[in-house]
Amino acid sequence: MHVRRLELTDFRSYPHADVELPEGPSVFVGPNGHGKTNLVESLGYLATGNSHRVASDQPLVRHGADRAFVRAAIVHEGRELLAELGIVPGKANQAKLNRASLPRARDILGALKAIVFAPEDLALVRGDPQQRRRMLDELLVARYPRYVAVRADYDRVIKQRNALLRTAYLARKTGGRGNTDLHTLDIWDAHLAEYGSDLLYGRLALLEEYAPYVVKAYESVSAGRGRPRLHYATSLDDGAPLTADRSLLHARLSAGLASARSRETERGTTLVGPHRDDITLDLGDLPAKGYASHGEAWSYALALRLGAAELLRAEATAPVLILDDVFAELDVSRRERLAELVSFAPQVLVTCAVAQDVPADMAGGRFDIYDGQVNRVV
Repeated sequence: MHVRRLELTDFRSYPHADVELPEGPSVFVGPNGHGKTNLVESLGYLATGNSHRVASDQPLVRHGADRAFVRAAIVHEGRELLAELGIVPGKANQAKLNRASLPRARDILGALKAIVFAPEDLALVRGDPQQRRRMLDELLVARYPRYVAVRADYDRVIKQRNALLRTAYLARKTGGRGNTDLHTLDIWDAHLAEYGSDLLYGRLALLEEYAPYVVKAYESVSAGRGRPRLHYATSLDDGAPLTADRSLLHARLSAGLASARSRETERGTTLVGPHRDDITLDLGDLPAKGYASHGEAWSYALALRLGAAELLRAEATAPVLILDDVFAELDVSRRERLAELVSFAPQVLVTCAVAQDVPADMAGGRFDIYDGQVNRVV
């Protein structure tokens, strides 16, 4: 799979950009703040529905415009697909495939498979559980696009359930003024157990397949120094090990919600479910968070992304790899190993401020970016 052409309208700093992209490696060189990351960010957003830099859509739309457009001609197994996404902050995004409108913007996910590695990925190792949950869910959607709907349904249930708990909590805090009726909570519990067990099953099954690829990638990046371990940490406190069995997970979530009911009503929020889970990352016998050196943390973050790419590749769809300002953060030996490790990808898009940071093995198409202008020089 590769992107043959990328066209942007009012995306970030670009009033308009139209770039023909070759297969293999391409390097985008330019000073910081001139638009090179904006260019590749658009492809990451098209592939995952999320930006690796910001949490909301508003910064993705150029100042003064009311919407942005990303269009990509994607080639896979000899066939070309035109994917178009309209980003409208505060409203539902719009999507088209081969110029046919899709019912929901999320239906475009899966048209492009891309893995983004960027300096922000250090948060996968050192940051909050939310970062690791999102990483795992994005990979889950890349493999099985139906999980987009499962996640959306689960998020809707959590929002409604939390609103009910919060309203009752505030009513009690203010002396009973307001609605304290929680009789509909059982309905939301049933929905949470249904969608939550489906999402939890998908995550567990995925992690079992994904973890060996991460281990292998880390050993390659770090030249065998250290061994990572990934473990799914659940919000369920019944003490039993997790098993990828939907019916069992459904029963355990239902029981967990019943057990946590009094604590949840006291705190006004949902305490049990996949939205509270984590993927713990160990390095040897110690947690990577707090104990890994800067180089080890970088290697771990890189292994998480490379492992994802290798897993997708194993299923006959090697993704587009996007390396956003990564090489400047690595020493020479890690740069060379990274260049070797990504050589399998049909297309690798690299951004950098200094061309010399990129190993010679990554030589391919070169684009200079200055003040929002993209010019191919090689």
